[in-house]
Amino acid sequence: MLLARSHPVIDLQTLDSLDTDQLRTAVRALAKEVHFKQAAIDKLTHENAVLKRLKFAAQSEAYTGEQKSLLEETLDMDLAAVAAEIDALRPTAKQGEKKTPKRQALPPHLPRREFRHEPDSTTCGCGQPMKRIGEDVAEKLDYEPGVFTVERHVRGKWACACCEKIVQAPVAPYRQEAIFERAGMAIARSTLAQWVGECGVQLQPLVDALAAQMLHHDVLHADETPVAMLKPGNGKTHRAYLWSYCTTKFNPFKAVVFDFAESRGGQHVRDFLGLPGSEQRPGWKGKLVTDDFSGYKACFELGVTEVGCMAHARRKFHELWVNHQSPVGEQALKFFGALYDVEREVADSDSQQRCEVRRRRSRPLADALHQWLLQNRQKVPEGSATARAIGYSLNRWAALTRYIDDGDVPIDNNWVENQIRPIAIGRNNWLFAGSLRAGKRAAAIMSLIHSARLNGHDPYAYLRDILERLPTQAASRIDELLPHRWRPTAPI
Repeated sequence: MLLARSHPVIDLQTLDSLDTDQLRTAVRALAKEVHFKQAAIDKLTHENAVLKRLKFAAQSEAYTGEQKSLLEETLDMDLAAVAAEIDALRPTAKQGEKKTPKRQALPPHLPRREFRHEPDSTTCGCGQPMKRIGEDVAEKLDYEPGVFTVERHVRGKWACACCEKIVQAPVAPYRQEAIFERAGMAIARSTLAQWVGECGVQLQPLVDALAAQMLHHDVLHADETPVAMLKPGNGKTHRAYLWSYCTTKFNPFKAVVFDFAESRGGQHVRDFLGLPGSEQRPGWKGKLVTDDFSGYKACFELGVTEVGCMAHARRKFHELWVNHQSPVGEQALKFFGALYDVEREVADSDSQQRCEVRRRRSRPLADALHQWLLQNRQKVPEGSATARAIGYSLNRWAALTRYIDDGDVPIDNNWVENQIRPIAIGRNNWLFAGSLRAGKRAAAIMSLIHSARLNGHDPYAYLRDILERLPTQAASRIDELLPHRWRPTAPI
């Protein structure tokens, strides 16, 4: 997603005070900003035209009912997201251009809760007391899981007869503007889709901030899982990927960030890690726990330290034992079991204690396993399943045992696989992503939901609160809304 770069706003009075060189510098900065924003607007305008054409074409293409419904919803979400991004790049849009939809009355049978909002002070600046001359009443549908209620927000109007001045408590920055169908009032599916698209744009800065904070930590997990993505134009899907990155279970900073991409190319992980980086913005150079997928290899050539997954190595011997009752597989599992016994014992230890115990107990076990692997490799035929299992461990031995000398490094990649498992299970329900934007939007929302869960929060309460606070939250304080720092606002 394109984000506008921020430059200091220069007013006319400031320009008048600048000398010639400073004025040239200011003009160049402004011209650069205008060029960047115009390029972004042009790109988004083109994307907007493409989406509209796809929406028109989708009505005549041969999709199943399920595919057509999802595609139309996705296009509406994407159109709303593009419109929101264009609006953000055009802060000087004329007031009143956007039409306010006419609302239907909320059903009278729903229970109501009344909230009264009055100004902090009803004394005018001239010192005279103000008189209450009326009120504005706004009703919004509130939803707690399983229960619909109506909130009546009453905002009193206070006036000073002396100054002819009227004051009111401000309106809440984010309000529900429609009625859920289950409450008896239908909402157009396109309207719901537009809300989702706009929410995705609003939440993206939070995910960007979460990813930026994650990259301050020295040990990360990475994994990827395939996701079907619909390709408009042929009614078929192709294989996209959801990449996942998270901190370790030893780290008090709990976070997971999902990144949706059209392919499994290694460039996606390098982009996330900021590699190869530059002098001004160096890329991430920590320890990355992964499986043996080749897409990560280029990262290790650019300064990232590879940490192998012992569970992947064990799994290959487990398959030998389960499928063939292999004595080699059985013996290997005993070695791996002993290594994992140590890990269970030091799970709650601090980093230094964990490292000391690993060096004292895991190192001799690992050395014995290594010697056993070398000896047995000479006894099995080339190309056999046993040879492949042994070869996997021997070829990655340095990466597999790197955890022993660092108490902050985990023995395997299971932690991130556990984070991505709900996504793999969920594929049976949501079938496929409707577009690249839809995939990225889903990844952003899932990043916040899963990170909220990791930090012990109710995801519904978390998302509801931050969506209410985001419109008025200063950009410099957006970190306060990240899952690991979030504190719910006090109830009214």
